[in-house]
Amino acid sequence: MLDKTYGPREVEAKLYPEWESSGAFANNVQSNAAPFTIMMPPPNVTGSLHMGHAFNMTLQDVLTRFNRRRGRDALWQPGTDHAGIATQMVVERELAKDGIKRQDLGRDGFLEKVWDWKAQSGGAITSQLRRLGATPNWARERFTMDEGLSRAVVKVFVQLHREGLIYRDKRLVNWDPKLRTSVSDLEVEQKETKGHLWHFRYPIEGEEGRFIVVATTRPETMLGDTAVAVHPDDERYKDLVGKNAVLPLVGRRIPIVADEYSDPEKGSGAVKITPAHDFNDFEVGRRHDLPLINILDEEARLNDQVPEAYRGLDRYEARKRVVADLEALGLVEKIEDHVHAVPHGDRGGVPIEPYLTEQWYLKAEVLAKPAIESVEQGRTVLLPKMAESIFFEWMRNIQPWCISRQLWWGHQIPAWYGPDNAIFVEESEAEAKAAAENHYGEPVELRRETDVLDTWFSSALWPFSTLGWPDQTPELHRYYPGDVLVTGFDIIFFWVARMMMMGLHFMGEVPFRTVYFHSLVRDEKGQKMSKSKGNVIDPLELVDRYGADALRMTLVSLAAGRDIKLGPQQVEGYRNFATKLWNAARFCEMNECRPVPGYDPAANTLTLNRWIVGEVAKTAEKAAAALEGFRFSEAAQVLYQFTWAGFCDWYLEFAKPVFSGPDSDEEAEAAKAETRATTAWALEQILNLLNPIMPFETEELWRHLADRGDATLVTQPWPDYPAGLVDPQAAAEMDWVIRLISAVRTIRSEMNVPPAAELAATLRGASAETRRRLDTHGALIRRLARLASIDVSEAEPAKGSAQAVIDEATLVLPLAGIIDLDKERARLTKEIEKNASEAEKIDRKLGNAQFLEKAPDEVVEEQRERRAEAQAAIERLREALARVAG
Repeated sequence: MLDKTYGPREVEAKLYPEWESSGAFANNVQSNAAPFTIMMPPPNVTGSLHMGHAFNMTLQDVLTRFNRRRGRDALWQPGTDHAGIATQMVVERELAKDGIKRQDLGRDGFLEKVWDWKAQSGGAITSQLRRLGATPNWARERFTMDEGLSRAVVKVFVQLHREGLIYRDKRLVNWDPKLRTSVSDLEVEQKETKGHLWHFRYPIEGEEGRFIVVATTRPETMLGDTAVAVHPDDERYKDLVGKNAVLPLVGRRIPIVADEYSDPEKGSGAVKITPAHDFNDFEVGRRHDLPLINILDEEARLNDQVPEAYRGLDRYEARKRVVADLEALGLVEKIEDHVHAVPHGDRGGVPIEPYLTEQWYLKAEVLAKPAIESVEQGRTVLLPKMAESIFFEWMRNIQPWCISRQLWWGHQIPAWYGPDNAIFVEESEAEAKAAAENHYGEPVELRRETDVLDTWFSSALWPFSTLGWPDQTPELHRYYPGDVLVTGFDIIFFWVARMMMMGLHFMGEVPFRTVYFHSLVRDEKGQKMSKSKGNVIDPLELVDRYGADALRMTLVSLAAGRDIKLGPQQVEGYRNFATKLWNAARFCEMNECRPVPGYDPAANTLTLNRWIVGEVAKTAEKAAAALEGFRFSEAAQVLYQFTWAGFCDWYLEFAKPVFSGPDSDEEAEAAKAETRATTAWALEQILNLLNPIMPFETEELWRHLADRGDATLVTQPWPDYPAGLVDPQAAAEMDWVIRLISAVRTIRSEMNVPPAAELAATLRGASAETRRRLDTHGALIRRLARLASIDVSEAEPAKGSAQAVIDEATLVLPLAGIIDLDKERARLTKEIEKNASEAEKIDRKLGNAQFLEKAPDEVVEEQRERRAEAQAAIERLREALARVAG
């Protein structure tokens, strides 16, 4: 007998190791089945499971389980990313506890420590994914720094360099002064900061007493100014274009140039140009051939390019000194309070500097063209469709990709420098030495490039490097290109686009046919989760409290294309669903409903049973179509509604009188046997259909229903139903019964009819078919609607009756004497007025341009949802009032 309550912790701990050790998650390269490939976005080896991971991995797992059970040879390729900066910081912090710096160990010694840490502590997230129920082929787990992937990285770098697509250049990068490395845009957070806007007067050369005023949030950078820019159409400055200003504190003559970057409507309309310390200024500098003067060192201290008084100062100390010195010279026109976004490194936590340095770059614009074409031609489909415009906008304006990082942990760039700094890019040091000897005519000492590659470079190769490339493996031929990639919008450029570029360049084909971009998981108020806000929800805590299935079902149900608002109460709601399913299985067990060998659902004779098998078939078809179309929430809701309402609330209630029928009656016994077999079959189908989303509980119940031997539900074929299971006549008849009972229940609820009151209902205008249905199901309707009687009558309804239309007939429920009708009408009217007032208040808000401009998107969306809820309540209450009008 099943336990009274479902214990998810015990079931999950038992089932997952069984699945994994049985090889249930494995793909088979020798299989004749059509392959299904899905590449796991490799989580950082330093990471732990957060709600974004849980959401992303659950969707992937649902697709994998669904396709595996549909007969596809499914490969969900797992692995972890070496996460250059993150991992290096973790290990450095560990060493710091013992007072050790990485420089004390040297590069090789430090890397040994990193590998030691990875072996002992890295990859904890993979065990957490197991807690969630994820079923990738763990036997194929890869790591972006393992030998095979490292070989792929080196080969790609060397080939792209030989093709002229990788090169060295001096450009601005995002520089983290704490970590002393360049970082990608993805590793930069914009933080709103209270600061100032300083307006400085720059003297005009040769025109004593005349100044041009510029405004800046970073006064220290003015020491590196090489121009002032004004808009070409700005009449105020037309006579100054071509002249020079004199840079205060430095004395350098800098030209005044005309450039559309300057906005005449903003500030004074004149902007200082510091090409070595601002990305926009860098482009202005290129257009006007301005010198690039770098005034900072790697730690953001002022260097020897500035006057001696400022050398060696920290950037913020230099800021104070520059402002004070300009004030002393009378060159500060005004200082305004100013709130602005300041870029910070997400790892180092300090403000990022645009920094001029020599780095390795990839000509992304060349590789972007085939990727753009693949989406234009539909070879890769981006879902939702709006992702295409975001993709095209970025790809068509793509900039060179800075691929080098000043770290020790990562793929060391395969480049060596000769005595005169000639560069030799080869796959090994021996090949580099041979190339150098050929170049110089004799053996020479070479110096290895110390930089490593951006983490995104190696993960861009993930779809084919994990399959064995550059070797032409059977896996590569079978599982590339992949079917689908599931990921977030936040890495559309940093990972998705780069995988497409690399896949097309090296494999000649897109890496995946569909990319499904999911939304962001926010807290229940719609705010982004962050440690600083204290609103982070730990998915493993929810798993501990409610079970993995409840969390999975919640996430899939909410995957509807817009950002998810998640709170524990939603997971609790789906825990209740799991309880409902468990209780239904117990009810079936207590009523001796067990799978019957050879049971044919098409052979049922009872309308009730013909109806439920048809509902199962329709539900399966809708759920499969929704999953095929990546409509995850629709699939979950279809299954939820059928299980909770169709099966538990209706079918099992309809079946109770059959189960309690007389034992001695032959006809009743046959009805019992058919209904028991049908109930067991329907429950088994529900477990089958829910299994990709709720794998643990469904597996446990499936095993309990019958003796399965060593079989597991995770490897069973997806249900395939014979044609003709849907009986339209049975469906129409039972639908009528449900609508009639529901109409009575709705009236009872809306009109506050006491639960114990048994009403005498009548049907007016009933057709012959309705009369027949009433004769057949009258007892059932009376019991479930709590009616004293239900008859057909053409008499005029008594005063104070509530009415509802059911097809051609009118349901009449006399309420006079049972409730105070005047009081109920007054209550309903008051409720309508209250909701109308709420809707009007929200309308005023949404019609206020200031509110729409200032309020966050999630607040506006919440107001719209509340408006829709109020309107729905008004319509519902008006319908209730209409039923008892007069």
